Amino acid sequence: MSAAVLLFAAALAAPGTALADDAEPGPEQISNGDFAAGTAPWWWTANLSPAAPDGRLCAEVPAGTANAWDAIVGQNNIPIVAGESYELSYTASSTVPLTVQTRVQEAAAPYTTVLSTADPVGTEATRVTRTFTAPVDQPAASMQLQIGGGERATTFCLDDVSLRGGAEPPVYVPDTGSPVRVNQVGYLPRGPKSGTVVTDAEAPLTWTVKAEDGSTAATGTTVPKGEDPSSRQRVHTFDFGGLTTAGDGYTVEVDGEVSEPFSIRGDLYDGLRSDALAYFYHNRSGTPIEADLVGEEYARPAGHAGVAPNKGDTDVPCQPGVCDYRLDVSGGWYDAGDHGKYVVNGGISVAQLMSTYERTLTAPDAESAELGDGELRVPERDNGVPDILDEARWEMDFLIKMQVPAGKPLAGMAHHKMHDAEWTGLPMKPHLDPQQRELHPPSTAATLNLAAAAAQCARLYAPFDKAFADRCLRAGETAWAAAKQHPDVLADPADGTGGGAYSDNDVSDEFYWAAAELFTTTGKDVYRQAVLSSALHGDVNKIFPAGGGISWGSTAGLGALTLATVPSALTAGQLAEVRSVVTGGADRYAAQSRAQVYGLPYAPTGEDYVWGSNSQVLNNMVVLATAHDLTGDAAYQDAVLRGADYLLGRNALNQSYVTGYGERNSHNQHHRFWAHQNDPALPNPAPGSLAGGPNLTAIASGDPVAAEKLSGCAPAMCYIDDIGSWSTNEITINWNAPLAFIASYLDDAGEGGTAAPARTCRVAYSSHPWNSGSTVTVRVENTGSEPVSPWSLTWLLPGDQRLSHTWSAEFAQAGRTVSAKPLSWNRTLAPGAAVDFGFNLAATGPAPDPGSFKLNGRACASG
Repeated sequence: MSAAVLLFAAALAAPGTALADDAEPGPEQISNGDFAAGTAPWWWTANLSPAAPDGRLCAEVPAGTANAWDAIVGQNNIPIVAGESYELSYTASSTVPLTVQTRVQEAAAPYTTVLSTADPVGTEATRVTRTFTAPVDQPAASMQLQIGGGERATTFCLDDVSLRGGAEPPVYVPDTGSPVRVNQVGYLPRGPKSGTVVTDAEAPLTWTVKAEDGSTAATGTTVPKGEDPSSRQRVHTFDFGGLTTAGDGYTVEVDGEVSEPFSIRGDLYDGLRSDALAYFYHNRSGTPIEADLVGEEYARPAGHAGVAPNKGDTDVPCQPGVCDYRLDVSGGWYDAGDHGKYVVNGGISVAQLMSTYERTLTAPDAESAELGDGELRVPERDNGVPDILDEARWEMDFLIKMQVPAGKPLAGMAHHKMHDAEWTGLPMKPHLDPQQRELHPPSTAATLNLAAAAAQCARLYAPFDKAFADRCLRAGETAWAAAKQHPDVLADPADGTGGGAYSDNDVSDEFYWAAAELFTTTGKDVYRQAVLSSALHGDVNKIFPAGGGISWGSTAGLGALTLATVPSALTAGQLAEVRSVVTGGADRYAAQSRAQVYGLPYAPTGEDYVWGSNSQVLNNMVVLATAHDLTGDAAYQDAVLRGADYLLGRNALNQSYVTGYGERNSHNQHHRFWAHQNDPALPNPAPGSLAGGPNLTAIASGDPVAAEKLSGCAPAMCYIDDIGSWSTNEITINWNAPLAFIASYLDDAGEGGTAAPARTCRVAYSSHPWNSGSTVTVRVENTGSEPVSPWSLTWLLPGDQRLSHTWSAEFAQAGRTVSAKPLSWNRTLAPGAAVDFGFNLAATGPAPDPGSFKLNGRACASG
């Protein structure tokens, strides 16, 4: 994870800021900056041969360099003093326009930067001026202009270079736009609709919703709320939930100020579901990203496929001294802004993608049609497998490859991570990464992530690819056994060179999650006992704590959600207990949402917004969505919708944190190849990419942009949409995974428009028990207006039940998943028509009837 990198991190200071009018400039730090004395003491990389015949330095930069730092002009031995503000300026031109990576940094490892900016230079002479305040002393710093990384050769010329102290420190004031804050995407017709206005007014104010044609759609008065401690803003809130008329271009006006425009529609989240899931294809490793799926702008060659300059991921050694073997660990998803691949981040991410699909099997109103074969942007479409499972398999296969081979020390455990031996810079397309890739030591946390995800994989892929499902189950059970044998092999928190450490000193939550998944899939008593005997089981304060919740380092909640929703061998009492934990956590997050002036279901202790706080908001929304699926209580769904409002613009910064969604959306996130801010030839992040969000620890983290711009920020304001701010503006797979889950949930919620979702089928399931089983008859009725042909009905069987004798349909059972398909004579279900079929069930004990049926991926009414 690129969050720890200091080398080459961009730290933009306000361009054009000059020395204070009344300030005495400090001494000139650059020697021979006008090149009147030739080229000394300047230096350059070996592929350059600069000369200064006319009072400026010019160099021929060769074509085809991979990185910006492959071609450098610089000067060393520059004293930099902590706390001093400096102004660096220079004039440059390039016969082929390029982006100069301007650096003031240590001359040797770890190359800590005090200034790191990306500065476009064209064919005409351009004056570049940057100011910065040094956070650390650097007695012999290096000023560098990194000019490599271009596909074409160019002539770069430089003149009038100056670096002086005494600059006026730039004061960063975020542009928050209108003080009227709304969900900039919009609101569901039958959902809550609320907003916030920043104002010092003591008395209520009149608010007015205007339609696109300027007419008044609704009006009312605000509710003063005083100062919000998370943003230090004085605010009022307003509620226009009574407005249900669908339309686009609505705005809210308060006290002469107008919000960003928004829509009221039932299909608001259809595109977000697709885009949030496409994020994972975009970030696949080891395969070309095809233009016909993502567009020319985002297409790229396969990364880390072993084609020079790549070393490749197909034959990767361990770090020196870690192991004596090499592994093929190709595939998987790039984790974040870097090219690393991490099992603990991959485990939760792939699990949440699989849960997005599994929800369509368990939740009454969830539908799998939009996640099905041929619906998403994956190259495996039209293979008979739901597209979302095709995407998840790309990561799942990688996770299994990370398992230590049999016969080796720690066999069955999983390597914690693999990534470059050293940090790479921005920008960097993955196929151009020249670094050696390395496996890092196994860890118990990674091994349990593999066990949990592989167990979930086994039950979900069984209906589509039994061999792969069996492979997943073997890997999962092997990993569990290895983790039990080695329960305290922890990742080294200092192992942060070239990638994030992802250290975790408490793996009791991973043991709980893995046991829950293995028990749900296999029903084995050893896993049941591991669940029930865990100190976490049944404790809402440990599983869904008030100040946090589910994250890569806190995974017990994933196990609780599975146990609460997926049919298993739990007794009725045990199921009720775990469901009460889920609703208890949801009650807590719903109360937080109602209490917050910006509506988010997240209230960290001491307003301590954590790294990736937006993912914490989303994971709390996953708990709320699950509680709504279980109970139908609208209060839970309302809190989910208010959380979406926060993420999409109703927040202290008036910022939509999802690229491409809302008028003021994040689009400069920290990423190696979505790096338009650093290189105009590269794209911004793809639509549907979630920014990490406010982070109170940003300044202390070493993030140079945060240190420069966010000093003294209020907790909810500690964010900046800048590619260099890796502590607030990174994007990662484990942040987009809950976004995909919630986008899918919200799209299902919006299907009904202004009423409850219309159902086009009805299922009557009648069970007649006898000594060791039951006889079941099923009637499926087409209540829609279009014929259904062919049809397929899918459901999950609770308890330990197996089909035996069947009639009037073609049946398949994989674990608890059952499907019924037509025979030749009942292939078509005409509007108003019904089909009847049945079967016998053998059971080892009492089991309830199924609670959810899906006809061709669409939810059916019961009765």
